[in-house]
Amino acid sequence: MAGRLLAIGECMVELMQAEGGLMRKSFAGDTFNTAYYARQYLPSDWSVDYFSAVGTDTISDEMLAFMQGHGVGTAHVARIAGRSPGLYMIHLKDGERSFSYWRSASAAKLLARDGDRLRAAIEASDIVVFSGITLAILPAEDVETLLSELRRAKAAGKRVVFDPNIRPRLWDNMDRMRATVTEGARAATLVMPSLDDETTHFGDASLEATIARYAALGVAEQVVKDGGEGATLVFGEKRSHVPSADVEKVVDTTSAGDSFNGAFLARLAAGAAPREAARFAADVAAAVIQHHGALVAKDKLPQG
Repeated sequence: MAGRLLAIGECMVELMQAEGGLMRKSFAGDTFNTAYYARQYLPSDWSVDYFSAVGTDTISDEMLAFMQGHGVGTAHVARIAGRSPGLYMIHLKDGERSFSYWRSASAAKLLARDGDRLRAAIEASDIVVFSGITLAILPAEDVETLLSELRRAKAAGKRVVFDPNIRPRLWDNMDRMRATVTEGARAATLVMPSLDDETTHFGDASLEATIARYAALGVAEQVVKDGGEGATLVFGEKRSHVPSADVEKVVDTTSAGDSFNGAFLARLAAGAAPREAARFAADVAAAVIQHHGALVAKDKLPQG
């Protein structure tokens, strides 16, 4: 059955290491990465769109062309004069990454300023994806605008997907971070957290504590990712565990979780059972971390 996936958030200019000390430019961002990987595996009668904002400059033109060239619709990306996309640089050490960011003038910070535009995009979609980074970059009043529309979508029976993707550097106050992430989860039907984030920033003593906390917020579906230990799935009364896939050599862990999310949602939308979808998503994530950058070409990914 045809459908529409809408990802909400910030796409940035990505600079990554290349040969000879050079840098290679691309475009990426957590929810955009999820949209990219979902597009690789969703049936052709599904559309994938991105909801964000960019500037009116040349790099914004390039970003929109990049999205369109990879099958992600841009009709819901606003153009804001005087603003520009943010930029980040990947630093790698033994396959693990850290980042430097330049995003003070990011147009995406204003993505939820027009509530009517936001509502129309969400109402036209079947699956809506957002993250803790989406919430972190917005002014407080726009956070409430976004969450209000997501709560409406949840009440209307849409699948609202939230990856807490906690980045403390983006928050000015840790209590506000925890409170906002909690409200993000309340607005979701499916939460896809990283166990490491939850234990570090929410003080969860165990996997069971994380699952119980999100269940208490009214989250019916959970996929708790635990790196090399795999993922635990809770869908209603059914619970299962999927191990991580074998990896020959870790090159760059950027987008490991995002690629898992996108592949998982694509398989789920196509009718796969959650456990089957997670097994496939684990294979995709394993392939992604054996290459540089957030977005890996389709010919280097598992075929499905």
